[in-house]
Amino acid sequence: MRSMWTAATGMKAQQFNIDTISHNLSNVNTTAYKRNRAEFQDLFYANIRRMNQLDERKRPVNLEVGHGTQPVATKRDFSTYSFIDSGSPTDLALQGEGFFCISDRRGEEVYTRDGSFKLSMLDDGTANLVTSDGNYVLSANGDRINFDPSVGDLVFSLDGRISQKITGTDQMDEITSLKLVRFPNPQALEARGRNLYARTINSGGPVALTEANSTTSVLQNYLEMSNVQIVDEMVRMITAQRAYEINSKAITTSDEMLQTANGLKR
Repeated sequence: MRSMWTAATGMKAQQFNIDTISHNLSNVNTTAYKRNRAEFQDLFYANIRRMNQLDERKRPVNLEVGHGTQPVATKRDFSTYSFIDSGSPTDLALQGEGFFCISDRRGEEVYTRDGSFKLSMLDDGTANLVTSDGNYVLSANGDRINFDPSVGDLVFSLDGRISQKITGTDQMDEITSLKLVRFPNPQALEARGRNLYARTINSGGPVALTEANSTTSVLQNYLEMSNVQIVDEMVRMITAQRAYEINSKAITTSDEMLQTANGLKR
């Protein structure tokens, strides 16, 4: 029966929905994680009887039946929820749109909102600013951010400029600037895991953030929290579970109808 296959698509769709919600809940404490939401659309329809304006009765509508649903996309919510004071001078958060630029292990430029950066010391006594995975944070000119920690502490301005406060003085020595970018369509960025995103054709190319085109601020000593709301996700989980059960019941009902139909010939 058609109803069994239709209900099966509903069960598969709700399983995907629950998988997405579970992924959100598992990342409730992940720095700068952005929640996903599954989107669905109905499948094709079978026209059992078409409307006919030539008929004397002038039937105004079709008699049609659908074939279920399917997941078509996951939409990422890039809204900011809140920040936490980490107390670490290399922890950064972006207040506003945009991403930090990172060079991964293959040398590809990728992007992140996770500003939990660390110092990677080199043999010559200098240090690079890196992510927790050791990927390099990029400067505005696309180079690694390298400096001598013995000179003084790093100071990040709201517009992303990086300076060192010379130890024992009030003098500030500007080193470079962070490379901050935004995308015309961030929803189309490819999630790579480890809080990293990669550009795609549909996301558009990265646009450098400047004082002229952005109000984004860099907050030192802060980290962006996940924007997952546990209560909202639990409500969505319960709704998806009920929808799954209803579709399962539809399959059971269809099976009982088939058994009844088979018993008529006896």
